[in-house]
Amino acid sequence: GDRGRKRDAPLLEEVFRLACRYIGQSPGLTVLAREAQRALSANVGSQRISHYLRFLGDTLLLRLIEPLEIRLKKQRGSPKICLADHGLRASWLQEVVPIAPADLAANPHLTTLAGHISESVVGATLSTISHLDLTHLPARRGDPEVDFILTVGTKRIPLEVKYQRSIDPLRDTEALRTFIEKAVNNAPFGVLVTQLDPTPIRDPRIVSLPLSSLLLLR
Repeated sequence: GDRGRKRDAPLLEEVFRLACRYIGQSPGLTVLAREAQRALSANVGSQRISHYLRFLGDTLLLRLIEPLEIRLKKQRGSPKICLADHGLRASWLQEVVPIAPADLAANPHLTTLAGHISESVVGATLSTISHLDLTHLPARRGDPEVDFILTVGTKRIPLEVKYQRSIDPLRDTEALRTFIEKAVNNAPFGVLVTQLDPTPIRDPRIVSLPLSSLLLLR
């Protein structure tokens, strides 16, 4: 901790446990503070939660993906929590969630959680690429949330993770199309990350590929 001060070890552990629980999501600091208070029976404020999250991010155990600043104005979103390795979650919570398509098909009740973990995997992977600014876009004023925004120079590329067995070419690309169609975003195309081999998308502005292929890029 700071000079002459020690960090609160139980709180640090609890914040990391909460990060594991909210993997691939962007919970508000007040939500995390409330859960920490309940678990520790102690008065924990949002500012302390933020401080400990930043500390865990500095250790590279977490990758905190900040919200895109453009048009957020006064209302700023929360960072998206991605673990450096989702194996940390499995060992910390003693809960194994398969993301391999065949194994997940045998455990369909874990599909939603596997989707969050897959989103975390994508975020952690992309955050290691040099010279790439990575953010996410919270839902705002009727516009849908975009999982990740890749900024390269003056271009922004939206990326959506849809880790499910079937893809609806219209519903599951709405966020990408909405982002691309706003000229201010300067987005030449979007990327749809899927579970299985990509479903043909008629929109030529959208590139579809499975998570396994995306990970091979590294």
